[in-house]
Amino acid sequence: MAALLCSLDGWSRVKVEVERFCRESLQSKAAMVKITESLLLEKGTPKSSKLEWIKTLNLSKLGLNSQDLPVSLLCQLSSLEELDLSGNHLQELPRGLSLPSLRVLDCSNNDMGDVTSLAPLTGLEELRLDDNLYLTVCDEYKVMFLLSNLRILNGRSISHVGKHLRSAGTAALQKRVITLWESTFSLPDHPTPEKLKTVEKEFVRVARSQIKYGPSSLIGYTKWRLEMIAKEHLHSLVEPGEEKADTKENSGQLSSGKRKSCEPDAVRENGSACKRARGADPAPADASPRKSARHLSTPVKGEERPGTPRRGLRESARHPSTPVKGEERPGTPRRGHRESARHPSTPVKGEERPGTPRRGHREPNSPAGKGPKADGPRGILRDPPKDAPSPRKHPRTPSKATPQERTAERGIPQKMTSIESKDPVTLQPLHVLQCHSKLDSPDDFSTQLWACAFEPLQDSCDQTSGVVATCGGESVCVIDCETGHVLKKYKVPGEEFFTLAWSCVPMSREGGGVLRRLSVLAAGGKKGVVKLLHPAGNLAYGEFRASRRALSTLCFSPRQQTVLFTGSYDNRIVMWDVGGVDSDYTFKVSQLLVLETNSTPLHLGLPPSRQDTRHLLAACDKGLLCFSTQLGKDKLKRTEEMEITFPVYAKEEEEKDEHYRTIDGFAFLSDDIVASRSSMQGSIYLWSWGRTRASKASGKQVSAVVLAELRWADTDTPYLSLSTCPGEGYVVCGDERGRLWTYHLTDLLKAGGKKGKVISPTEIVDWPSPVRKGVGPVEGPSINSVAMDPQLRYLVALSDKNMAVVWGRAQP
Repeated sequence: MAALLCSLDGWSRVKVEVERFCRESLQSKAAMVKITESLLLEKGTPKSSKLEWIKTLNLSKLGLNSQDLPVSLLCQLSSLEELDLSGNHLQELPRGLSLPSLRVLDCSNNDMGDVTSLAPLTGLEELRLDDNLYLTVCDEYKVMFLLSNLRILNGRSISHVGKHLRSAGTAALQKRVITLWESTFSLPDHPTPEKLKTVEKEFVRVARSQIKYGPSSLIGYTKWRLEMIAKEHLHSLVEPGEEKADTKENSGQLSSGKRKSCEPDAVRENGSACKRARGADPAPADASPRKSARHLSTPVKGEERPGTPRRGLRESARHPSTPVKGEERPGTPRRGHRESARHPSTPVKGEERPGTPRRGHREPNSPAGKGPKADGPRGILRDPPKDAPSPRKHPRTPSKATPQERTAERGIPQKMTSIESKDPVTLQPLHVLQCHSKLDSPDDFSTQLWACAFEPLQDSCDQTSGVVATCGGESVCVIDCETGHVLKKYKVPGEEFFTLAWSCVPMSREGGGVLRRLSVLAAGGKKGVVKLLHPAGNLAYGEFRASRRALSTLCFSPRQQTVLFTGSYDNRIVMWDVGGVDSDYTFKVSQLLVLETNSTPLHLGLPPSRQDTRHLLAACDKGLLCFSTQLGKDKLKRTEEMEITFPVYAKEEEEKDEHYRTIDGFAFLSDDIVASRSSMQGSIYLWSWGRTRASKASGKQVSAVVLAELRWADTDTPYLSLSTCPGEGYVVCGDERGRLWTYHLTDLLKAGGKKGKVISPTEIVDWPSPVRKGVGPVEGPSINSVAMDPQLRYLVALSDKNMAVVWGRAQP
């Protein structure tokens, strides 16, 4: 037991986040030290009196900005082979830096935004760019192209991929560029520098806009290369005696001017990861905060280009960390010897109060084991191994019927009705699963699970199938609640999924008309990319970039089922139309509206009433906001219509703590009644949406019309979201000890609520205490998220210790 407690101790895992906090807290200050010759001699090895004899140099965690690196001094390190610049504030390497012997460079945990500054380091063989939040997968491809000797990037072998980029990939783009020139352009009769510049500008523009090649996730890289190749082709026509660049592997050694010509547009097109710096509690240098945050970078699998073959012949986005069907990943050990993706920590979801320990450290860097992977954005969702480990699994007889068939067998109505049970529901634990484990390890109690949602039936999105989707770490799992079997698993190496949402979208037939409706799943996380999955069809059929920063929440409209709202760490909510699909799973995404918030949106919800079709509620780090989503030609970006305030906010002035405004859980209990909670509040408010909206006078702030309070746990732990089951009149919220606080409120709903009444929980369901072999029971973890199906047949709770627990409704 002592070993278990030690492994679960939050303060033993705060090292990475504390380092980040210390680094970010110094951003507004000058460099901690000045780089001098004596400092280089002190930090370098072997110890010597001359800079040119140094072979290894450690300049990590010194608070350095790019301008703090003296080029003239560093260029004297002619024998330097290994350089560690991690944990600083570098945006790029200074121009003119020459280190001819450098073989290993660590630039992880910086603010790098321009990888072209690495181009002069032509001898690099190993490079780390982990945790540079402004870099995307396109930047990784640029690095692989520019550095022809590079063998290892972020701990992965990329020799094969880099060679492909500089040879076959370049040849394919050159062929398209030459074809475009010969069919559309020609040199002016009397070429002058001005005329050639005009032709070059138009040629580059057309090439970037019309030539399509590779997956959508690499659009930025592709356009960057197209601009280079277009300019080189035109230059070769004007001066035919010069060799064309980029035709061999040494094409990665072009001049820095050509490399950098397209970078700003490339980043704008593909989207770059951005930081959201938040505070952190002081902690020992070897610790790591428990509620790690959401962060982005690393590979994003792309969308197929037009003309992609039908299912069974789909291509994969060729990324070093993404397996290609039928092809072994370069540098990846064979089965039984998997490696970790080694991507460090993430930006903080919310600032913690002083003295409050954070909830478990998110592990964004580890593969989720033997679970199925998707081969590219339109890849196959593979069935997980039947013997996937779990710390505890109650014996049940597996049913051969599908979840939909079992629903019909039980006589569950196909249309959701407002069922109000006279008696409270009794819940019993059915399964405890570790399906998001790193390397399928039963000892993984660090991966945090973040969101869960039940699958709607294809013919009725008001009903669910008994199948739930969960996300955490690098994977999304689809679980049958009856048997506890993991039906499907989707994994993206280097990603960390924070949120998901189900909807039903139409599949159209050739010639028009709807063939059928599909239950699709949208999932997103630190990369800012929304993945679109069709689990029943074993397909991850597409993706699109929704933000340059991590996604915090997703929500489909219950009435317009192709409308998706995405909340992200850039303090924005974007309204999208993801459309339906055709028989080839081709889809089109359109951005409809941008809503600007005052802080990170944590949860989104739309009023269920069909009479209210234009409002969106957003629970944010600094309050609950209401937006109008009515589309108009003149306002495609807008701020909140009003902010809803609560009585607990009065404590903010008394205690000088703004965290009372953090609304980390809310949901509709009926068409009018909303349950919501502040992270510093030991209770849950029930309030009237209609009466609150009607009370709005002048100004944007309006006080919520509170109907009742539900007594809840007295804890400072943040981000414990609640859930409601309107059909059964239930509110459920987990606490930091693994317990479920349940409230059966049918009588209150009938009475319309009673202002000022504090209601005790109907039942506090204890943590099931699964037993770890040879160690003992696992203590109750924090419950990050809960979900109930409309009939409350099942309740699913996700913890910050890599355990998904399924409770079932006990038969009377």
